[in-house]
Amino acid sequence: MTDCLDVIFNRVSIRKFRKEKVPDDILLEILKAGNSAPSAGNLQARDFIVVRDEKMKVEIAKASLNQMFIAEAPVVIVVCANYPRSMRVYGERGKFYAEQDATAAVENMLIAATALGLGCVWVGAFHEELISSLLGIPDHARPVAIIPIGYPDEKPEKRRRYPIQELTHWEKW
Repeated sequence: MTDCLDVIFNRVSIRKFRKEKVPDDILLEILKAGNSAPSAGNLQARDFIVVRDEKMKVEIAKASLNQMFIAEAPVVIVVCANYPRSMRVYGERGKFYAEQDATAAVENMLIAATALGLGCVWVGAFHEELISSLLGIPDHARPVAIIPIGYPDEKPEKRRRYPIQELTHWEKW
């Protein structure tokens, strides 16, 4: 268990990557870790789009407020909430659950990538409609995160966190 906590506590966001390709078997482990995240009703209302094409990564980076480091990663995963998969059980509230399912998957993928010696970052700043258009994402799904992944080419300092006492409320706020 200590190893798991070490990965969680020491994970940092990586925005500089070596050109080295991420092997398919390692990428599949990251994707499986994403789908192992909890999901409402075990409906797994999330989908993953894997992008390796250089031109598409550039377009994704441009659509992500010109965060060009995205294009430099060997692989980019776009995580989408799949609304109908959750709405068939939960109705309109299923949209919210699908977004939760997708973001839980993102966190698992970040932790898995770190545990496997890779670097990545959660990108949430992007033009949703443009990303959907570029990747042919259907109207019933929503891109919620972009994860550039690769072997790190930087060692950033761990960022400061609020003391847990400031964030924790016992019984009442």
